Amino acid sequence: MLKLYGNGIYLVNGETICSCPEEVAQKTGRTVDAKEAEKGTMAYGILQAHNKSGDPDQLQLKFDSMTSHDITYVGIIQTARASGMTEFPLPYVMTNCHNSLCAVGGTINEDDHQFALSAAHKYGGIYVPPNMAVIHSYNREMMSGCGRMILGSDSHTRYGALGTMAVGEGGGELAKQLVGRTYDMSYPGVVAIYLTGKPAPGVGPHDVALALVAATYANGYVKNKVMEFVGPGVANLSADYRNGIDVMTTETTCWSSIWQTDDTTKKYFVQHGRPEAYKELKPADVAYYDGCIELDLSTVECMIALPMHPSYAYPIRELKANAKEILQAAQDQANRQLGGKVEMDLVGKICDDGRIYVDQGVVAGCSGGTYENICAVADIIKGKSCGNGEFKFSVYPDSMPTYLELVKNGAVADIVSAGGIFRECFCGPCFGAGDTPANGEFSIRHTTRNFPNREGSKPGEGQMAAVALMDARSIAATAANGGKLTAATDLDVEYTNPEYHYNASLYEKRVYNGWGHAEPDAELRFGPNIKDWPEMPALTDDLLVKVCSYITDPVTTTDELIPSGETSSYRSNPERLSEFALSRRDPQYVSRSKVMRQIERDREAGKALPEEVLNVYAALTKAGVKNDPAHTDIGSTIFANMPGDGSAREQAASCQRVMGASANFAKQYATKRYRSNCINWGMTPFLVENPEVFELGDYIFVPGIREAVLENKASFTAYAVKPDGTVTAFPVSTGALTEPERQIIADGCLINNYRNNQ
Repeated sequence: MLKLYGNGIYLVNGETICSCPEEVAQKTGRTVDAKEAEKGTMAYGILQAHNKSGDPDQLQLKFDSMTSHDITYVGIIQTARASGMTEFPLPYVMTNCHNSLCAVGGTINEDDHQFALSAAHKYGGIYVPPNMAVIHSYNREMMSGCGRMILGSDSHTRYGALGTMAVGEGGGELAKQLVGRTYDMSYPGVVAIYLTGKPAPGVGPHDVALALVAATYANGYVKNKVMEFVGPGVANLSADYRNGIDVMTTETTCWSSIWQTDDTTKKYFVQHGRPEAYKELKPADVAYYDGCIELDLSTVECMIALPMHPSYAYPIRELKANAKEILQAAQDQANRQLGGKVEMDLVGKICDDGRIYVDQGVVAGCSGGTYENICAVADIIKGKSCGNGEFKFSVYPDSMPTYLELVKNGAVADIVSAGGIFRECFCGPCFGAGDTPANGEFSIRHTTRNFPNREGSKPGEGQMAAVALMDARSIAATAANGGKLTAATDLDVEYTNPEYHYNASLYEKRVYNGWGHAEPDAELRFGPNIKDWPEMPALTDDLLVKVCSYITDPVTTTDELIPSGETSSYRSNPERLSEFALSRRDPQYVSRSKVMRQIERDREAGKALPEEVLNVYAALTKAGVKNDPAHTDIGSTIFANMPGDGSAREQAASCQRVMGASANFAKQYATKRYRSNCINWGMTPFLVENPEVFELGDYIFVPGIREAVLENKASFTAYAVKPDGTVTAFPVSTGALTEPERQIIADGCLINNYRNNQ
């Protein structure tokens, strides 16, 4: 049973759900109101403890620590350096779990790692060498703590199961913390995730998570809110199990998460040599929540999320019973999303005997590679064979301490003996840089995402593989069955649940911890690929942009805005990376934007405007719209219905900016993360209700944009100019902007803003 409440609820003594104050009064004898009772949530206490504004409704947060991996930390440090940073003001963990096995050769990846190590020395950071741990596992093991807050430049920065509110954001927000600024937002809504029951044997954390994602993603039930896990069912879950559910809360589009803590949480911190990190967290006697999801864990089945999103989830039982119908619908939806570049064939995976055949299974990363998941895999596959056909099976542990314990207890031997491949601590299968299947193959993965190209294929070059998400247990059951899709609950397995023994010496011997010991005279090590950010112009009085991409898909992911995989190695080179912007979604975008970027550069240099732009100004003048070309920035823009679902990678926005973009137009933004990234890179985040008034190749003129942004006008007028000279006025807005955000847009980007205010 999974129930979404239509209204807010009161939780009494952490156990009883009440629908109204009168019901609370009957239970407690107390009169309460929602505003006062919202202070009873765990989230409220943690947020206010980190709030520097003095206003509980307008948060200005400072975090206890930060973390980045090797896709993002170079750009963050370069931004902070350009903004005047001389020392890390809080512990900053830099892991190297993404660019350690990317497709690009040469010295690029290790050059970035050496840059991070030198930055850890110079500024007082924490450096985790390649293949020691994936980013979130290290932070769980070493940095989490009850009541703490952690900011990470990866969207799956989620440590709520360990009593830590963690937030995944773009690099700009981390740079703000490094130069002493705050993370600003309105107080978010808080939704109770009320758990009861106990999962059946064979049902894993990914099954629970996919059920929650399927129930919440499309309707936005928890969008930009905090998911607060409470209820008697929490006690029936191990720490690893909770972590496995928690890391997937990102896919619901919630802002953060927090769980009530107990002896299980305490045991985790004791195991990891940090007993002081534990304290009891629970809701107050009466707590008000803006919504509630009630989930009976005993009713959760083994799940599968079909391509190309974690929310396209079904019970494996239901899929097998209706294979042709469900796979045809998923196939049709995927092919519409691929836009005819290449065809995905899922129906062809149904065998003559009616069973579904899978080509590859992968268990990896912060969600799949945990100790308990891999132990369960070993229990299922022990003494069996993956078969000697085309099916492939790989397992990636989440950290070297996990790896060592799996070696000691024999799990690695059991998996390898069955034909599985045991690999290093690496996030690659989660973002398209490891175990790329062959064209046309179907991969099942216990990773966080199955967006297009997350498996590494290139639709623009006729390459397309499909990825579905499943729990490690069902993936192992499928492997044990030679690649025939199998739910773990279909097998009779004795789960051994071996005790975990953490070995801290592995990190003590390899991780460099310079926190509190900055070495200002140390030199940064720059590889030849590491480049500074190019100069960004300030916002002019008026704005003229050309629509260089027009995307009508319901949702546009950050992977479509800037693909992951082999492009990751270029993340320390803004100009080179920007060449990949929208490359798998709209390959012509870059060439179109380059034209506009050059026009603006020529304008700034005092050169004459091209005839096409002069014709636009002539059309505006003829329509009675005042314009001043001398004080009008010329750039590019994109339209997308709802851009920014998925990764926190700021490059989804910065690459557009480097290419000369000045704004984005959207009906709504999928996540706060992407919208914040646009703002921090100086792109105005326009909202438009009627995008039909313009199309690809049209110009949009926004007079008085600088004034409108700085004065926080609710709505103002823009003008669409078509090639034939037709001019159409239409309303636009920017949504709510904080005062610092308004000034960042006006200054042209975060770096300019810091320079202007030093």
